[in-house]
Amino acid sequence: MTDNMLKAGDIAPDFTLPQDGCDPVTLSKLAPAPVILYFYPKDSTPGCTTEALDFTALLPEFDALGARVFGISKDSLKRHENFRAKQNLSVALLSDADGTVCEDYGTWGEKKNYGRTYMGITRTTFLIGSNGKIAQVWNKVKVKGHAEEVLAATKALADR
Repeated sequence: MTDNMLKAGDIAPDFTLPQDGCDPVTLSKLAPAPVILYFYPKDSTPGCTTEALDFTALLPEFDALGARVFGISKDSLKRHENFRAKQNLSVALLSDADGTVCEDYGTWGEKKNYGRTYMGITRTTFLIGSNGKIAQVWNKVKVKGHAEEVLAATKALADR
């Protein structure tokens, strides 16, 4: 993980990223909607598929709160399109092919797996409030139950 990991209370860095099948998304243009950004390593891998399916299943509840949910990885738009089609996903996926947004949010860094060290995206989720500030951060996310936890935090944010 890089040293510039954002925390609750920080202003969420603005960005514009391409979205599969739709117009590009600019974070600042989504205000005042709460925004969930979940950064994930790679399309069509087991954990990432489960996470995308879980957010897709809960999307109507996020929509009811006026919240917008976006998955972000370095995968291309074509890979995102294939992933969405294969898994029947309705959650929006954004392509950060050059990794700039991953760097800005501190999710790109050194990872270790089975004794091997490499650079990659650390599974991290940000809940951004209507004021553009980060309300909550989940680092090194464990997929099981995560989407439900984010939904609960989004509901709590809406109740404030």
